[in-house]
This record gives sequence, C-alpha cells and structure tokens, in this order.
Amino acid sequence: MADNTPAGIVSADAAAIVEAALRVAAGALVAVPTETVYGLAARADSEEAVAAIYRAKGRPDFNPLIVHVLDLAQASTLALLDDRAHKLADAFWPGALTMVLPKLENAPLAAAVTAGLPTIALRCPAHPVMRAVLETSGLPLAAPSANRSGGVSPTSAAHVAASLGGKAGLILDGGTCAQGIESTIIALRENGGWQVLRPGPITQAQLSAILGTEPDAIAPDSGIEAPGQLASHYAPGKPVRLEARLAEEGEFHLGFGAVTGHFNLSPTGDLAEAAARLYAGLHEAALSPQPRVAVAPIPDEHIGAAINDRLRRAAA
Repeated sequence: MADNTPAGIVSADAAAIVEAALRVAAGALVAVPTETVYGLAARADSEEAVAAIYRAKGRPDFNPLIVHVLDLAQASTLALLDDRAHKLADAFWPGALTMVLPKLENAPLAAAVTAGLPTIALRCPAHPVMRAVLETSGLPLAAPSANRSGGVSPTSAAHVAASLGGKAGLILDGGTCAQGIESTIIALRENGGWQVLRPGPITQAQLSAILGTEPDAIAPDSGIEAPGQLASHYAPGKPVRLEARLAEEGEFHLGFGAVTGHFNLSPTGDLAEAAARLYAGLHEAALSPQPRVAVAPIPDEHIGAAINDRLRRAAA
C-alpha cells in the first residue's frame, strides 16, 4: 500500500515510533535514523514495498539492499549463520557491521532485496530509534540510505527531506548520526574465507582479530554483491578533487587537521570525528556557490580507509 502523505519530519517519540511501525507494516516507506546514516525503511518481505524503495531512490535494481534485524534470532530466520557469523555478532551486534551470508531457501524476503543473489546482507543496528521500530513492527526491514541513489548519504533528518522530499513519507528525527558513514560490510565465504566488501566504522583489523585470519582479495571484475560497491557513489553533484592541501579558484575546500578549508572535517585531525562529519561536509559543498570540490588529504588508516573509500567514489 503506497503512502502519498507529504514528507514530514517528526520527533522520534513513542507515538511517532508506533506510527512508523504501522506504516511499514502497511507497506509504506519511513525514514529512520541509525548510528551510521538515515535509512529508508520498508518491510523486507513485500515485493511492492521494496519496489517503492527502488523507485524513491532511483536505485539500480541490480544493487541489493541491507536488511535490518532486531537480533540474532531474527537473523537466523533469513540466513545461514555459521560459527564465524556468531562470533562476529557477539563482538559487533548491535552495531555498524553488515554480514553477507547464504540466504535460507524459504526466507520470507522479496526477491528484489537480494537482487537475485543467493546471499543476503544483514545488520543488527544499535540506534534506539531504529531498534524501537524493528521491535514494534516485528518485521525485518530493508533500509538503504535515505537519499537519491548515488548522492551524498544523509546524516540528519533535514538531509533526508532535502534529497527525497515527499518520497520519504514519514521522517523520524533522531538527531545527527553518531558515526556518519555506512556500516562495514563483510562477506563470509563457504570455503572459510572472507572479504570486506565495503569499509566502514569497524576496521579490517578488528574483524581479523575476531576471525583469526586475514581477508581474501576481491577480484577487480567481481559483480555487485552489496551496497556501496558502485564505482561512482556518494557524489555531491560537482567534480571532486582529492589530496588537495590548497583550494583552487572555484573550489569548495573540505579541510582536515591543519588544512582549514571552508568546512573542516576535524580541526584536531580526529578520524572518527571526520567520519561523522564527512557527509555533512559534502552536503555543504553541494549547496555552496563553488562549482567544484577539493578535499584535503585524509590518512588512509583505521576508519580513514572507509573515509577515503567514500571520497574516491564521490570523485569517480
């Protein structure tokens, strides 16, 4: 059932959470905050509801969606979780880790969620608002970032409204997202290997410490298995130049550390702060009068690897 109510930002209080749960149960879309970015949520078992996500975002239908679950028990109704998956869930769920796992044959999922793949991407989020919607609805929710496909991800309710307008339906305002970049995505392979499909707040070193092995390399010609793998993504709609210590004429400069810029991701050089402010900075750049964007060098270590992954795709 489509919901044509104009987009409205409402405070994520108890009444709004019940309203959001009723809407998703009826097949409508709702924008919900998570600890990473705001998600555009729909019930994952409805072909019509999932199709509405693709329409609202203008998202390619070969790009699969992450399904958000309340807990490990709900995840086990959708995917095959081996000992490694249980170890990772014990360490990082609820939190910013998405696991790509073999989909159960009888899993109650719309086919479009997995884009025809035999795997499913699952995450158990930590944000209290998203968890409340999951618990109140009782449903696994497909929830990609709540913005037009390929654009800058939203870290505030205002970003969602600016990007999607009325297509978002109800927007639950839970404040600014704490981590500010999308979840780490790890694929657990049946041969015992694993790969990081998308870097994020949980680092490769943290994953290796739990799994006891190093990840396998990803072949250059690998297909799309998870969100965030498109070569061009997170774009502010302007040309982006990286590793820029100085801005050229006509450039909006995103700074870091001692490189001040027009918008400094972290004056103290804190990578976690830079990650949390990255999309806010790209939104500022998109709204600026300058026709191009320059970005100061970001150390490619720890969560800096995830920041640089997003920036390379924004510049592609």
